[in-house]
Amino acid sequence: MPKRHRRSFGAIRKLPSKRFQATYTGPDLTKHTAPSTFETREDAEGWLAGVRRKIQNDEWTPRPVRKTARTFGDYADTWLRERTLAPRTRAHYNWLLQTRILPTFATVPLKAITGPFVREWHSTMGTSTPTLRSHAYGLLRTILAGAVEDELIAANPCHIRGAGNAKRVHRIKPATVEQITELVAAMPDKYRALTLLAAWCGLRFGELTELRRADMDLKNNVLHVRRGVVRVNGAVVIGRPKSEAGIRDVNIPPHLSTFLEDHRARFAAPGRDGLLFPTVTGGHLAPATLYKSFYKARKAAGRDDLRWHDLRHTGAVLAASTGATLAELMARLGHSTPQAALRYQHAADGRDKAIAARLSELAKG
Repeated sequence: MPKRHRRSFGAIRKLPSKRFQATYTGPDLTKHTAPSTFETREDAEGWLAGVRRKIQNDEWTPRPVRKTARTFGDYADTWLRERTLAPRTRAHYNWLLQTRILPTFATVPLKAITGPFVREWHSTMGTSTPTLRSHAYGLLRTILAGAVEDELIAANPCHIRGAGNAKRVHRIKPATVEQITELVAAMPDKYRALTLLAAWCGLRFGELTELRRADMDLKNNVLHVRRGVVRVNGAVVIGRPKSEAGIRDVNIPPHLSTFLEDHRARFAAPGRDGLLFPTVTGGHLAPATLYKSFYKARKAAGRDDLRWHDLRHTGAVLAASTGATLAELMARLGHSTPQAALRYQHAADGRDKAIAARLSELAKG
């Protein structure tokens, strides 16, 4: 049950969403609720204090009673505005709302959204884009869960089993060590170190392109991953990595040290905070710029199917093939949950054969 906090004037309760709701009884002897919830108890107390001053100064007027039932579009706008989200996540949620959810639900009262209504909407999205479909459904379900917590609806109508998960359309085939070598050789000199780190250390593109001189310690062969860069509506935004687990130190395979040292001397921007992989103007490298070279290089390596992000998958599988534990993979890749790391443990080609061979060694011993 939500926690309630009694006061001499008004009341504050902590909702399951961890936000705070403020209510009070006005001079009209009617219970009134703050138009939005608050991030902290102090914010709710400040709002109540303001209302109390207005009542004492005879400046209080009741808010107009909502004449129509609250619509999903109205609630979704409030829900999104009140969330603390990374810029790219906020932009993604807004895009999903505008293109996939609001065209159907914007003017529908929250209480009119039923299970059959949700299933009909879900079916209209088709099956050609399963990831997009699952993201849209997951966001709708999350917003309506907020409406349940705020006691605007009695139950969440989103209960399609498995709809929040998507099967991969693109089956990732990691690059072999030989293919990595061919790929790197076909890349321009200034992008070879970037490609090596993606394939052997498994960093995300935004983590790689935000690395600075001070983040690469070649004396100890360690990369200090502390930030990432994303593009939101064309603007470059520097922030923390994708998750808290993304803040990590990644050990560099020793065979890359000399290559990375040469790259830093030739291509990195000057100064302690100089980018390791800058553009010709000194800014952050854009994916589209890199892809012009990468697409040619992957063709030369005989891997037209390889995407840049597949190099991160390759690095994970290579790490798993060494016998790394689940916890070690999570730490190296910056995963906050074990599900993704488990995929890499199971995907390492040849590991089962090696395990079988070791079992025979035990039998001989």
